Amino acid sequence: MDITKQRRIQEHPILGSYEKGRVVHFTLDGKDMEGYEGEPIAAALKASGVMTHRYTAKHHKPRGVFCAIGRCTDCVMIVDGIPNTRTCITPLKEGMAVQAQYGVQTKEEWEASQEAKDGE
Repeated sequence: MDITKQRRIQEHPILGSYEKGRVVHFTLDGKDMEGYEGEPIAAALKASGVMTHRYTAKHHKPRGVFCAIGRCTDCVMIVDGIPNTRTCITPLKEGMAVQAQYGVQTKEEWEASQEAKDGE
């Protein structure tokens, strides 16, 4: 996919405007993605049509970017193994591994915990 033709966030209310970096590759739940180095992870995801970043722990409701300034926790994801990373203010880097967050777990961990509960 030619990422230069996508709609992109050009100016961030907290981070300001930035020079578009080189195209970098990262993964989202194991799927190859690309974005511009230095742009917020959430901006790269939005430009690729990804709107859900996490699921709530109690009711498993989808959440995505809400405030886009790092104050809420709706955009948190697991980035390079670190949960609760605010993707709206975290710059994208080559090779990042980004995962949707289920409560404070990966999808696999959440599914395993649900299976354990069902088996009780």
